[in-house]
Amino acid sequence: MYQTWMRFFSPGPAHHRLGLVCLGVGLQHGALPTVGPRTLDHHVAVVISAGAGWYRGADGRRTTVTAPALLWLTPGVPHHYAPDPGTGWDEAFVDFAGPAAATYTELGYIEPERPVVPLSDASGPRAVVARIARAARRGNPLLEVETGAAVHELLVALRRARADLAPDGDQVLQALARDACAPLSVADHARVHGMTPAELRRAVRRAAGCSPKDYLLGIRLGRAKELLATTELPVAAVARRVGYDDPAYFSRLFTRRVGLAPVRFRAQQGRSVPGGWSDRVPDPDDPPMIHSPDTAETRPGEPIG
Repeated sequence: MYQTWMRFFSPGPAHHRLGLVCLGVGLQHGALPTVGPRTLDHHVAVVISAGAGWYRGADGRRTTVTAPALLWLTPGVPHHYAPDPGTGWDEAFVDFAGPAAATYTELGYIEPERPVVPLSDASGPRAVVARIARAARRGNPLLEVETGAAVHELLVALRRARADLAPDGDQVLQALARDACAPLSVADHARVHGMTPAELRRAVRRAAGCSPKDYLLGIRLGRAKELLATTELPVAAVARRVGYDDPAYFSRLFTRRVGLAPVRFRAQQGRSVPGGWSDRVPDPDDPPMIHSPDTAETRPGEPIG
């Protein structure tokens, strides 16, 4: 016995131009029928949160699937899968398509070469699928945009839930982020971690979907933007703060990546924040707020921003 619920959508051309569209969503559990063999022209993420079964891909090999796990069904790839008939499984699926799928594949969020991915916890992805299911109510005027936006969120949730990665990134990425503004080359960072540059490149590519150079550059430029927007430091001093001794090189690099020279970025984004700047990540349950003087929740001396 099994139970199933599913909805399918037909987004228009304008929705496809948003990058990703949701084509369908389903929630199923029990001893479900075998799927395939078949080949699709779009992507499907199948999240298995309980139970076990098997998957067979284009190579003909049968792989055991044990929850929590993700099945990637990718365009043009034959596949065949089913839960164990004796136990069944608990499954949620989302069909999607769009030009952004190629970029997510390039970044390592979608893995065609690894159709069965162990997850550490399926609750995050299942929560996103549940939101897509709620958005699928008949007559929802925001259906295509709401579900399409949720596909982006689902890909992030699936990436975060992979069992081979820590929830917030591995230790190498955390250490690189901590030391990103130090005047160190990629080779220097590799030596700090007892790795060869090639090993560091593979680790960062696997975890972040980019090279160590691009990962460090993103952090450095983000910090440079903060300094340009919230301080009156000269550009040369900002360059040194984020790891560049040559301010001219920093300015060229900033302009090429950001699209604006540092001085133009400051002219657009600069603001006076005396006593109000904080680099602490806000608590979502206690966000910064402006309170009126007669509000009981006012906390004297607490910085805003």
